[in-house]
Amino acid sequence: MQRLISERLPEFLELLGLAEPPMALVWTDREPEGFTPQAGISPTCEREARGEIDWKEVFGNFSCVMGHIWRARRKQCAAYFSAEHYGCPGGSFFLGFHKPQTRNIINYVSSGTPGWSEGERYCESPEALNRIFEIIDPVAAAARYCVIKPVTLLQADETPELIMFFVRPESLCGLHQLATFVTNDPEVVASPWAAACGGIVTWPRTYLARGQSRAVVGGWDPSARKFYKTDELSFTVPWRMFEDMLMRYPESFLKMHTWETTRKKIARSRKAWGEEKEGLLTKSDQ
Repeated sequence: MQRLISERLPEFLELLGLAEPPMALVWTDREPEGFTPQAGISPTCEREARGEIDWKEVFGNFSCVMGHIWRARRKQCAAYFSAEHYGCPGGSFFLGFHKPQTRNIINYVSSGTPGWSEGERYCESPEALNRIFEIIDPVAAAARYCVIKPVTLLQADETPELIMFFVRPESLCGLHQLATFVTNDPEVVASPWAAACGGIVTWPRTYLARGQSRAVVGGWDPSARKFYKTDELSFTVPWRMFEDMLMRYPESFLKMHTWETTRKKIARSRKAWGEEKEGLLTKSDQ
């Protein structure tokens, strides 16, 4: 794995016009190095029913999963999460640390709670959101800790479950087409509704649990857009698909003259954002 990454990744990223490596999701029962959200009581339905959740405290300690991943991208290090260190009760649900979702959060994401929250209005009603969550049905966390870090920091004994790219449309075009090239599946790329962390973690894992290898385009959550570069989206693939991409991209369109035209557009985009010589993220996007 490490040899494949070291030998293939630099040219792969260069062809796609990407200045940073993708992020890998790894599950482990050993507490990892890196940073994590502040500890808090796990926001389960059982605790909600018993009145054991201090929602003022939960939201007082709120920190978005995507914010921690953004920080990990900037610093090229690891961020990790657990049932106790989740930052966001919605993120705890989407990462698979608890389900079903609590009534209070379902109300918050939809139509709100009188006297407490006007709601985010991302779904028309709590009932509609409940039905959506039954479809999404996050897969339970595979270990105590969910670690997200640059793929270049993977250890020899680590096999990631997912690989997450953060890209603008021209580079996304290449990843989208390459996903079909290595699978021969014209519907291999999906883009379903979810919170931003649901797009990079929940849906790819849900598809895998159904026996489907799917790439997922995400980043549509307005609440998390501040943790993306301007015009940037996410593109998450299962580890095995990423391996196939690294192995087979030299056979693909990425080495053909048509892609050179797209690379010129990528270069113009990077110039427009002042990123021609940037190794990672620009100050304007921090």
